[in-house]
Amino acid sequence: MELLFDERIDGEIADVDPAALAAAIHAVAPDLVLLDRVEDLRPFECDGLSAYRVLPMMVAMPTTLAEIESLMRVCFEHQVPVVTRGAGTGLSGGALPLEKGVLLVMSRFNRILELDADARIARVQPGVRNLAISEAAAAYGLYYAPDPSSQIACSIGGNVAENAGGVHCLKYGLTVHNVIGVEIVTIEGERMTLGGETLDTPGFDLLALFTGSEGMLGVITEVTVKLLPKPEVARVLMAAFDDVERAGRAVGDIIAAGIIPGGLEMMDNLAIRAAEDFVHAGYPVEAEAILLCELDGVEADVRADGERVRGLLEQAGAISIALARDDAERALFWAGRKAAFPAVGRMSPDYYCMDGTIPRRELPRVLKRINDLAEHYGLRVANVFHAGDGNLHPLILFDANHPDELETAEALGGEILTLCVEAGGTITGEHGVGREKLNQMCTQFNSDELTLFHSVKHAFDERRLLNPGKNVPTLARCAEHGAMHVHQGKLAHPELPRF
Repeated sequence: MELLFDERIDGEIADVDPAALAAAIHAVAPDLVLLDRVEDLRPFECDGLSAYRVLPMMVAMPTTLAEIESLMRVCFEHQVPVVTRGAGTGLSGGALPLEKGVLLVMSRFNRILELDADARIARVQPGVRNLAISEAAAAYGLYYAPDPSSQIACSIGGNVAENAGGVHCLKYGLTVHNVIGVEIVTIEGERMTLGGETLDTPGFDLLALFTGSEGMLGVITEVTVKLLPKPEVARVLMAAFDDVERAGRAVGDIIAAGIIPGGLEMMDNLAIRAAEDFVHAGYPVEAEAILLCELDGVEADVRADGERVRGLLEQAGAISIALARDDAERALFWAGRKAAFPAVGRMSPDYYCMDGTIPRRELPRVLKRINDLAEHYGLRVANVFHAGDGNLHPLILFDANHPDELETAEALGGEILTLCVEAGGTITGEHGVGREKLNQMCTQFNSDELTLFHSVKHAFDERRLLNPGKNVPTLARCAEHGAMHVHQGKLAHPELPRF
């Protein structure tokens, strides 16, 4: 599949002598670790979307803020692109390096700087693992709510860059709802503080703009997050269905009844079998679909909502309903869901993880259409996703060793994302656009909207040096491929470069 990369990727990046660049960097940051040998660069050639791989020209691994500032100033002066990388668990190619660029790896920025239990906040460096925040806060009866399935490994800086979610984002929100401040370094090497430790700050909400900007506007150097009290009680219901569409309708029934679960997840039979073989979570392997519904809060509310949810599930056609007997079984139910991605990886040499979002009311129709598309393309699709907010994660199974199977998987994935847009949804819910979904950006947004995105990028990064070729396609490429879904409008700002 041809991707609609930024024009800069197609040859506008100037050739830079790596030795001369390294010398310039070390002249102002003598202790900054730089890697340039092929064997040292190989571990950084891709993120979680391993189908796309590029060796960076150089990897920088800073340990101090001053090193980052110096590096950015040198790269800005020499017009060398910079791609920032966290833990490398992203699934859209957002941290894919550039052959003529510097890969800035933030894994050594891994300290929790402050944990204020009274204010219920934590200040952390971007390399801190998502789960480590909750582990540190547990002694105070607190935790950090967003919990991506990769939370044991993913970093908070990457979570901010992608606006990550997790199984509990239905009730507690995405990263953008749980971060109150970030400190960044611009491409010119200047520090900026967005947000703060208060509920609101004057001026434009640049914090919300920056969250989910995929490394295109600045380098995250510090994050302040909200901490929440652990719920008094949390219980999980597991409902099995003999029909995927019935399970999809049950999701809408629960939300329509005014119940907001802590988490509401769905898995189809292929995902159920994979997770059960891997984790032994007690899943009913004969079911066509299961729903995991977690209710949390005070005891009386959880008990009452549990009875209402059970009744709704029975009315929707559930063939069995199991309540986790204790916290250990509750954790086991969730362990199967959170391990579903690696579990599916045991069923096929490769899989392609999609990330579209649709209105809940469209779940039955879209799930049926995905099954039809899978049969048409001759590939298996395992569905495991955040059903409560309609965030789909179809896993397309294929074997890259077979000719054209990767291209077939990409074509199927593209149709699924187009289907999400047609259903009134969007092409991504939490994984980001990166390199993967540039074609589909042309489907979802018109020329005026894309021009606005480029204008925002221009305001932060006029030379287009931060993570170029990601997130927003060029208007010229969308027009060339006939992919723009609305007329080609004029540029709103003629003084800006023609993207």
